[in-house]
Amino acid sequence: MMRQGYLKRVRARLAKDMARVIAAGLVASLSGQALAQAGGDAASAQQQQPLRTQADGSWRYYPNIPKAPKGAPNVLLVLTDDVGFGASSTFGGPIPTPNFDMLARNGLKYTQFHTTAMCSPTRASLLTGRNHHAVGSGSISNVSVDEPGYTSVIPDSAATLGQVLKNNGYDTAWFGKNHNTPDWELGPMGPFTHWPSGMGFDYFYGFNAAGTDQANPPLLENHIGVRRDPNDPDYIFEKDMADHLLAWMSAQNGSNPDKPFFAYYAPGAMHGPQQAPKEWIDKFKGKFDMGWDVVREQILARQKKMGVVAPDTKLAPPLPGVPAWSSLSSDQKRLYARMMEVAAAQLAYTDDQFGRIIARLKDTGQLDNTLIIFIQGDNGAALHNLRGTNNVYSLFAGIEPSDEDMLKDIDRLGSEHVLSNYPVGWGYATNTPFPWGKTVASKLGGLRDGMVISWPKGIADKGGVRTQFSHVIDIAPTIYEAIGIAPPEKVDGVVQQPIDGVALNYTFKDAKAPTRHREQYFEMLGSRAYYKDGWLAGTDVNWKPWGPNKTNPYKATWQLYNLNNDYSQTVDVSAKYPEKLAELRADFDKAAAKFNIYPLSADFFERINSKFRPPAIEANVAHVYYPSDIRYPAAAFPELTPGWEAVAKVTVQGMENGPILNQGGVPSGYALSLENGVPVFTYNPSGRAQERRTVKGGGALAPGTHEISVAFVPADKGFTLTMKVDGKVTQTAPVDRIIRILAGEAIIGRPALDDRTGPRTCGCEIEKVTVGTAKPS
Repeated sequence: MMRQGYLKRVRARLAKDMARVIAAGLVASLSGQALAQAGGDAASAQQQQPLRTQADGSWRYYPNIPKAPKGAPNVLLVLTDDVGFGASSTFGGPIPTPNFDMLARNGLKYTQFHTTAMCSPTRASLLTGRNHHAVGSGSISNVSVDEPGYTSVIPDSAATLGQVLKNNGYDTAWFGKNHNTPDWELGPMGPFTHWPSGMGFDYFYGFNAAGTDQANPPLLENHIGVRRDPNDPDYIFEKDMADHLLAWMSAQNGSNPDKPFFAYYAPGAMHGPQQAPKEWIDKFKGKFDMGWDVVREQILARQKKMGVVAPDTKLAPPLPGVPAWSSLSSDQKRLYARMMEVAAAQLAYTDDQFGRIIARLKDTGQLDNTLIIFIQGDNGAALHNLRGTNNVYSLFAGIEPSDEDMLKDIDRLGSEHVLSNYPVGWGYATNTPFPWGKTVASKLGGLRDGMVISWPKGIADKGGVRTQFSHVIDIAPTIYEAIGIAPPEKVDGVVQQPIDGVALNYTFKDAKAPTRHREQYFEMLGSRAYYKDGWLAGTDVNWKPWGPNKTNPYKATWQLYNLNNDYSQTVDVSAKYPEKLAELRADFDKAAAKFNIYPLSADFFERINSKFRPPAIEANVAHVYYPSDIRYPAAAFPELTPGWEAVAKVTVQGMENGPILNQGGVPSGYALSLENGVPVFTYNPSGRAQERRTVKGGGALAPGTHEISVAFVPADKGFTLTMKVDGKVTQTAPVDRIIRILAGEAIIGRPALDDRTGPRTCGCEIEKVTVGTAKPS
C-alpha cells in the first residue's frame, strides 16, 4: 500500500511538470511569432528558414569529403620480392605464371624497367615517385646510418601514393610486406608515423620485415599483432593475404561502389624462406634436374622467341665462384634441384592467388576500369647462399650448413619445418640474361625486372611490348596522370619535394615513342652506375654478395656498356670510349650531390650490427613485462648481448607446464618454460644442435612463489649460460658466442608462433618477467 501511494504522488508531480513545460513552450512560440512579425528578432526569423546546403551542394559546416575525378580508375599495385627478370613464364622463365601471362596479353609488357637493386629502397621510390636516397632510403631499413640519404625515414616532404590518393577520394589498403618502417619504430607502441597507417593506408594486413615465414608469419592487422589460425594445418600466408584483400574489396565495393580504391599488394614470394603447399611443390618434380646452366640457355632461347630480348642478345658469363652443374655430385644435384622446385612452387602459387583477385574484379565488373601495375620483383633474384640453406637465418650467424645437413631435410623442404633458400646458381639463372643480381647496382641482374601494366579502359594495344627505359620512380607519376590529378605542392602543410620520375602514360598508345626518362643513377651498398641515352657506366664487382664486403667502394674500377647494341651488358667498352665514361662518371657525381648519395658504405654485415642508429628500446636498463597477447618484434625487445638476463617471478601450485618467455621460434630463438614443474631454458640461435644449449632448474618447483633467472655471463672463453632458481645456480652451459635473434617475435606467457602443440598459456601464475642487459633490481 505504501509503495502504491508513493507511485501515485510521483505520477502527479510528473503530470504537473509536463504541463508547465508545454505551457512555457507555447508562450515562447507565440512570443517568437510576435517578435518576428514586429521585425524585432532577426535571429528568430532566421530560425524559421528551411534546412538547406550551399547552392552548389557542398557542406557549409560539415567537412567536405574528398572526391576522386569522375571516371577515375581503381588502382591495384603489385610488387613481388626477389624475383629475377627471367623467372616468370611471362618473361621467358621456367616458372608458369598464367595469371601474370593473362595480364600481359591484355596489357603492356615492359622489358627495360628498373629497380634500385634492393627492397626497401625500391619500395620507397615506388610509393613516393622520388629517388631512394632523396627519401632517406639508400639501403634497407635494417642497415640505416645517420646520413641524409640513409636514415630509412621517408620525410614528410615526400607524401606517398597512399596519402595522395586518399586525399583525392580513394579508399586505400596495403597487404603483405612493409619494409619501410625504421627499426626503432617497429614496437607495439610505434610511433606509427611511418607504418602503413601513417603513410595514407586506411587498412593494413601483413608483416613489417624483410621476409616472412609463410607458415608462421608475424602478422599485423593495422597496428595489432595477430596470430595465424592455429587450427589450420595447411595455412600459408600468400593465401591468407589474398583472402584479406578479397574481403576488403568486398567491403569496399559493397559500401562505396561509386568510390575508387587503391590497393597495394606486396607478396613475400620469392624472398626466403621459400615455402609452398606440398601439392604445388610436387608439380615441379624433375623440372629442374637439368641444372642451372642448361636452364639459363633455355630461358634465353624463350626470351628471344617471345621478343622479350633482342635477337642478338648474349648470355652473361657464368657467375664467378658458382660451380658448373656438371661438376656436382648426384646428391648435390638432387638436393639443389629440389630447392628450385620449392622456389618455383612459391612463385607459381603466388600467381594462383593473384588470379583469385583478377577473378573478383571480373565478377564485380571492375576490371575494365582498374589500372593494374604488376612489378615482378623489387630487385634481381637474391644471391645469398652459395649452396643454399635449410635455414635462411643461418647466414646472419655466419653459419653455412653442409650438404649432408641439408640432405637430411630434403623431404621437408618447403614446409614450415625448414626455412630454406635456393643456391646462388638458381638465383643467377632466373636473372637471365643479365649478369649478377640483388644488391649489385652496377649490373642489370640486380636492376632490371619484368613489369606489366593493364588497364582495359585506358590501354588499347593488348599484348604490346614496350622497350622504353623506365624506373620504379616513374610509377607514382604514371598513376597520378591516369587518375587525372597533379602531385600536390603541399601535404598537411608540408611543401613537397619534386617528383623525380617520368610518367609512362605516353607509352600506352605509342610503342615507338622516344624514351622520356633518359638519365638515371643507381647506387646500393657502394656499387653504383649511371645510365644515359642507352649507355651505362658502372663499378666492377670484386666481392661475393653472399658474404661480407670488405672492399673500399671508392677504389672501384669503372666499366662502360653500350646497351643500345649490348642488351645483356656483356661487353665493357670503357677502353674504346674513355670520354663517354668520364662524362657518365661526372654525371653520377652531380646526382650524388643532389640526392645525398655520399658517403658510401659497402659492408652490409657491418652496418646491420651498427650501434649508431636510434634504439627501439633503451639498452642497459631492465624492462618489465607482464603476460599478454602483445608480441614484440626482435628489434623492439632486449637484444641478446653479454650481460643479458631475464628474471621471471612465478607462482606454482604443482607440476605446471607452459610458456613463460619466448622469442623467435624453431629456426632461431630462445624459450623459458615450465615442463612438469621444472624451469627449462633453451637457447636455439641457428636451429642446429651444434649451437643449441639448454639449462634447467634443479627439479620441480615447490608450491609457492619463485624467482627464475637466466643470464649470459662473460667467461674466459666465450660465455656461460646460467640458470638460477631463487638465487641459487641450478645449471650452466658453455656458449662460444652469442648470436643475435633476428627472426620472429617475443611474447610473455604465450607460445612462439610456430608452437601449436603445447599449452596456450602457462599453468603457473606469471607475475612479471624482467629482461635487460643490466641486472634487474
